[in-house]
Amino acid sequence: MDRRTVLKMAAALSAYGLTVPSMLTSRLAMGKPVGEARQFDFAWLKGHARTLASEAYKSRKGDTPESLKKLSWDDYQAIQFRPEKSLWQEEGSEFHAQFFHLGLYFQTPVKIYEVIDGEAQQLGYDPDYFRYSGDLPLDDLPDDLGYAGFRVQFHTNFKLDLAAFLGASYFRAVGEDMQYGLSARGLAIDTGMNREEEFPEFVAFWLEKPKSGSDKLTVYALLDSPSITGAYAFDLFPGRNMVMKISAALYPRKAIERLGIAPLTSMYQVGENDRRMGYDWRPEIHDSDGLALWTGSGERIWRPLVNPRQVQVNSFMDHNPKGFGLLQRDRDFANYQDDGVYYDRRPSLWVEPGEAWGKGAVMLVEIPTQDETFDNIVAFWNPDTPLKPGEEHLISYRLTWGDTMPAEPHELATTQATRTGLGGVVGQERTYFSWRFAIDFSGGVLGMLGPEAEIEPVITVSRGKVEITSARPLHAIDGYRAMFDLVPGESEAPIDIRMYLKLGDQPLTETWVYQYTPPPKAEQGI
Repeated sequence: MDRRTVLKMAAALSAYGLTVPSMLTSRLAMGKPVGEARQFDFAWLKGHARTLASEAYKSRKGDTPESLKKLSWDDYQAIQFRPEKSLWQEEGSEFHAQFFHLGLYFQTPVKIYEVIDGEAQQLGYDPDYFRYSGDLPLDDLPDDLGYAGFRVQFHTNFKLDLAAFLGASYFRAVGEDMQYGLSARGLAIDTGMNREEEFPEFVAFWLEKPKSGSDKLTVYALLDSPSITGAYAFDLFPGRNMVMKISAALYPRKAIERLGIAPLTSMYQVGENDRRMGYDWRPEIHDSDGLALWTGSGERIWRPLVNPRQVQVNSFMDHNPKGFGLLQRDRDFANYQDDGVYYDRRPSLWVEPGEAWGKGAVMLVEIPTQDETFDNIVAFWNPDTPLKPGEEHLISYRLTWGDTMPAEPHELATTQATRTGLGGVVGQERTYFSWRFAIDFSGGVLGMLGPEAEIEPVITVSRGKVEITSARPLHAIDGYRAMFDLVPGESEAPIDIRMYLKLGDQPLTETWVYQYTPPPKAEQGI
């Protein structure tokens, strides 16, 4: 017997002055009902979002009690949802859902509904769902406090999260390593511009109770912000990779200069190619090490991430892209040495458009960071044609979270590592500054090439001079290493680099691209 049936039974019994049988009260405990159940489907949600867009924006940030605003990170983490109160946990479902408490950075309450057989029932706040072991007293909290978001578990391991929706329009998921890493968002607005970014919020969620034995969980969400509203439908499919099929209907309130579709957010502090902030004892610190692109024309591109001195924005123009993603290709523990947060286990995330997206650009925004607590990498699709206010705009895409991405491996060799350092010839006097690049490729047909194969690196730069080029077998990875020096000249402006390996007229590798910014003259040592 599901909760909806129990609620109806409770209403019928109370009309006669009777109480709900004790064997059924536990079902009521799994989600405190608020108000009456109402008919619900995605069409209704789209209509609701459209109507909302015709009205003036109203912030939903409530009067969060001061005791919750003052919580430290440790105190907030000490507010734990009681597993025995999980949604659907007593009903034999393959999925459980738990709620996040308001507090610290999460001060905007969201409404959460359960959907059963086309009817939606709001689930209200209940302090009995949580246990608290922190030092700061929480004081008395109001009955209508609300929740900050929710997390989902699967029957293969109810002790670890499968996905979580928490804060603005952020959400995360895991692959087979069951390790969180980078995040996705519903939308990005004006990211990387010289003004404050706008963060749309998921203000309400509808969790559809999965059918018995189903491996799919459907979640609906209402998005709102000063510039736009939206209705979202998420179909979650757990597995070795977590797959999310997303459909969205967007309703702009006003013109948006830079709209980000399917935005991904990650962190890159230090890695093999960029050790500017490498003061930590760990060799590498990052959730992702590169942006992968599969263009509409079929070109495969790999762009290693950097931690720049100042904000830099790169646009990769395209027409009907096949996909893009922020990946963590390096999965060797020895390169991280982190046995606490396990960067070697962080999932990659791949975006695959559900329909032709037309002209636009995959934009990459890289922001300086001094430590790993700040997400400083954003990638998203920016359509060439702005969305018109007052109209409906439909979009769909698939997200894949995990170790191995659906677009990899492919027929071309892929970049395994990018290393950089001072150029020139060891033992000889350096009369000018140059910077060396060493790029390792493996896969494709590289392991099949004979010693006589004449492999050539094809290198283009936006300015400067390339010298001391080579491409030679690297037997340790059954691949090849390309090396070259870049002489930037007098300017300190960024330099765009493209490189791939070929045999005759045949490309053997994906296209490696990079944006190199020369250091100030005082740091060049020449």
